[in-house]
Amino acid sequence: MAAEHAESLHRLLSKPPLAAPLAESSDAYIHRVGDELLVCPWQTRLRSWLAFSTLQATTSRRLFQSFLPDLVAQETQRDFERWQSRTGRTRPQILTSTWEVPLPWFVLFDAAERHLVLDQAGEEYRPPAPHGGACPQCATSLPAFQQTPVRALLYLTRAADALPRLVRAVRLVSGYSPASSSFLYALERLEEWVSAVAHPRALLELDYGGLVLLMDDATLRSDQSVAEVHTALTAIEQDRPELVAAMRLRLRTRWNAIRALRHAN
Repeated sequence: MAAEHAESLHRLLSKPPLAAPLAESSDAYIHRVGDELLVCPWQTRLRSWLAFSTLQATTSRRLFQSFLPDLVAQETQRDFERWQSRTGRTRPQILTSTWEVPLPWFVLFDAAERHLVLDQAGEEYRPPAPHGGACPQCATSLPAFQQTPVRALLYLTRAADALPRLVRAVRLVSGYSPASSSFLYALERLEEWVSAVAHPRALLELDYGGLVLLMDDATLRSDQSVAEVHTALTAIEQDRPELVAAMRLRLRTRWNAIRALRHAN
């Protein structure tokens, strides 16, 4: 993930900035399970295009222009549209969210699949810097990458285990919430995505990514969002609305505090 972040930083520091790579990435995340080698392509160009479209749709024109000049935005939009018309594909292998983990994503996992890493020294990562610590495109000086502790919170499961959990959640929530529920809609879209991209033997990973840098050790240790989501679903099944409300309040309180940091200065 550090490699992806470094690559994105190089693009943003170029003049003019690059909203998406000029070609699709050939890199991938690799996970070995027994004799099987599981590969998840980065698809950096596609994911950058999708992020560009989201930013453009949810940001004021003035703020959007502070990130990308009009000419760059227009060229990026044309490239994306040409690619879409040629391939017809816009479904990525990796879903990304900023400032939060969407609550429906927790449904895919079990509390026992939680992995928390704190205060362990990680290996230093040094991205390519042909200009002696400078951005290759614009020669802007970059800060030196130093060894930092590994800090992570993630869940890992088999797609074959995740899909039945998701089907159960859709069934329970559809009988409990109105048809217009945003949570139900997100669950149904997630079910479509898992069914489309994940082989039954594939692994699904939920990684908190950079969010762990916004949360202290105590907050990370106490974060049991997966367990709380499943407790709420079981409470729906058992017709215990007071427990459903308690879990919703706990989840909302935790994630509202994280989302509020987007407005901090």
